[in-house]
Amino acid sequence: AGPGGRPLRTLAAAPPAAVPVAIAGGGPVGPATGLELSRRAIASAVIEPRPDVAWLRPRAKTVSARTMEHFRRWGLAAELRDRSPLKVGWSSDIVFCTTLTGREVYRFHDAFGLGLVGSDRVAEPGQQAPQPVVEQLLREVAAADPRIELVTGWRVTGAHQERDQVLVAALPAGDPDGAPVTVEAAYVAGCDGPRSVIRGALGGRFDGSEDGRRNVNVTFRAPALAALVPHGPAVQYWVLDPAQAGLMGRLDLDGVWWCIANGVSQASGEAHAAGIVATMTGSEVPFEVLATDAWTARMQLADRYASGRMFIAGDAAHQNPPYGGHGFNTGIGDAVNLGWKLAAVLNGWAPPGLLDSYEAERRPVARITIDEAARNMATLGPELADPRLAGPDEAFAAALPGARAAIERAKDREFHGLDLVLGYTYAGSPITAPGAGERLPHRWLGPGDSLYDHLGPEFTLIRSGPHHSGTPDDTLVKAAAVAGLPLTVLDLDTAGLPPLILVRPDQHVSWQGPQAPDPEAIVRQAVSAALA
Repeated sequence: AGPGGRPLRTLAAAPPAAVPVAIAGGGPVGPATGLELSRRAIASAVIEPRPDVAWLRPRAKTVSARTMEHFRRWGLAAELRDRSPLKVGWSSDIVFCTTLTGREVYRFHDAFGLGLVGSDRVAEPGQQAPQPVVEQLLREVAAADPRIELVTGWRVTGAHQERDQVLVAALPAGDPDGAPVTVEAAYVAGCDGPRSVIRGALGGRFDGSEDGRRNVNVTFRAPALAALVPHGPAVQYWVLDPAQAGLMGRLDLDGVWWCIANGVSQASGEAHAAGIVATMTGSEVPFEVLATDAWTARMQLADRYASGRMFIAGDAAHQNPPYGGHGFNTGIGDAVNLGWKLAAVLNGWAPPGLLDSYEAERRPVARITIDEAARNMATLGPELADPRLAGPDEAFAAALPGARAAIERAKDREFHGLDLVLGYTYAGSPITAPGAGERLPHRWLGPGDSLYDHLGPEFTLIRSGPHHSGTPDDTLVKAAAVAGLPLTVLDLDTAGLPPLILVRPDQHVSWQGPQAPDPEAIVRQAVSAALA
């Protein structure tokens, strides 16, 4: 059994010859797509070149409240929290300081939705968790799932469509002379990162730009460092030292840290990683550099998300700066949206036209997210590093009011972005009725009992108010039955909700109103029958 107590199957030695959905890329968007399909009895193969998770390159570290709501729906939220080194109550603060062990300049509270424990606004607060922790959990879930074939050590090298299938080519990773295999799939999901083979196969390209500044991530071990930090626990420490500005934080409570050094080239970062860490910590504490990772922020959006039976998701479809913690979470949103729609078509209760709504819904969300992340990146540590802050007490005191105002003005939205995380909508989508498209407003029905826990696996009709206490309106129920739309009916004795709400599998509102004037049309639009 794996660490979660689930029985693990032996991983496949090679991709299968045929599968309903082939998924290129294994972390974390690929397994999430497979999981969404499996929950609806659709088999998939996740093909990933890396045999193991890269633990020393943590990349994303913030799991948003919205993503945690999906983990709750999958039954994995509690396990992810258990595995996360920094528990949700450990801190939700962001500290700006001269160095890690120097003077504090400013502090934000309740960042990234981490302080939303028990809030009516969400079923789950955000969670700090390094991306490898998320990837490892999803890999184990995939490896234990009889409907998901997790194939590591293989790389998807191409794909082309025939009339009713996609032929996916794969090779052993690191062995260009190895024997290739071909996988026959009804559909393919390209979750294979910024250099996506599937994006190229479907004729897509990235449009956008990249930031002119270079950055280097450094992971290091310093067991004695935490005791020297005067600021207490924080999710991130932004270092405003003109000699080397950036941000850093703890990966665990056992002495492993991460830092992002702004304005550093790959060559300089690799050659001077130890000096970067020493400058940013402002300490002579012993430490060991574990890994470096150079990167450049990109603001890129694919010109298309789909062609025929091929789709892209996650970093294959969009790239945005990490500031605000949106990139990985946007990819999970892609996986959920694409997964339930592919399953609906393959299970026969929705026409292929439903899949046209994937790009129509998710591409605008990525565009908004890229713009927001770029705005967050406009002002970083180097722009906020007033040299007077590193000077004597008198100079520091003189600079402090202006520095605090500049930080508040430039960075508040970055750490308090719940309007984007929870508030994006699919209004205007071809499968969304006018006045709908938003995430179903959350509420607690009892201690620890979320409204979301009572939604069905596919569509749910919520009837509340007078419909609950009187004669319920069953016209939508009958229309769904005739159309073959899987529907769970939830009657609530709860005020404040529209009398009728039709909720999609991804917890977004498909239609709502006091009564259903044309129930057949509502059901047809929900599954995009008009586009078939």
